[in-house]
Amino acid sequence: MTSSNPAAWIGRGESVADNLDAGHAGRIAATLGEPAPAIGAPLPPLWHWAFFISPVGMDGIGADGHPARGGFLPPADDRNRMWAGGRVAFHAPLRVGVPAERRSTVADVREKTGRTGALLFVTVRHEYHQDGVLAIQEEQDIVYRQPSPPKLAGTDAPPASQWRRQVDPSPVLLFRYSAVTFNGHRIHYDHPYVTGTEGYPGLVVHGPMIATLMVAAFRAAHPSARLDHLSYRGLRPLIAPKPFDVAGRINEAGLAELWAEQDGTLAHQAQLKFSA
Repeated sequence: MTSSNPAAWIGRGESVADNLDAGHAGRIAATLGEPAPAIGAPLPPLWHWAFFISPVGMDGIGADGHPARGGFLPPADDRNRMWAGGRVAFHAPLRVGVPAERRSTVADVREKTGRTGALLFVTVRHEYHQDGVLAIQEEQDIVYRQPSPPKLAGTDAPPASQWRRQVDPSPVLLFRYSAVTFNGHRIHYDHPYVTGTEGYPGLVVHGPMIATLMVAAFRAAHPSARLDHLSYRGLRPLIAPKPFDVAGRINEAGLAELWAEQDGTLAHQAQLKFSA
């Protein structure tokens, strides 16, 4: 495909197989401070983001550390990329050490105008299959924004929580999460780049890690709950190494409100549907 029109990427697909290696699951566990799952055990929720990687050689990496654009994802070479949010439906647990496949499609590409300029929104749809069963369905929203000062200040105070956990996002934690997810985006580990080129005051905490930690805090408070559906979005970046909290509360039966907060205001939000 040679078109430079981003909308021409709608419908483009790829498939990636993975054996869900137990050794790699152990590295994720060590990074997140969780017990390592054994072979055949369920992979904890959202840990699949550290698997199903389609590796790109160093000659295919862009200036920001991501794979150069125009392959599976549409070109937006003059813009900064962020993971804005998404939706995940949990049908069956993926099991560690059992071959699985991710089938991905570019579902939508839309241009919008925001307060910081032009924004290109790309929605990617994923399906994860294992042993002939659809285990997870997911949509991810990726936004490409024109270079501009990022929104850093929060405006909304968090609600009263029923559970919470403090997270200390040290540079080592961010580096290790980048490593286990094979994420080369330089905003997470390259201080001169993130401050000098993209205009953040410090390293940026990964959106997927924040979502994973929000769900982990819920599971610690409700270990018998079965997850059904998660929708999540970022309101503003979390900047390391300042601590932040992941917290939540149950608003009604089977529906939990999750969030991440820093400096007394909301940074990320999620809704989790679950079964007792």
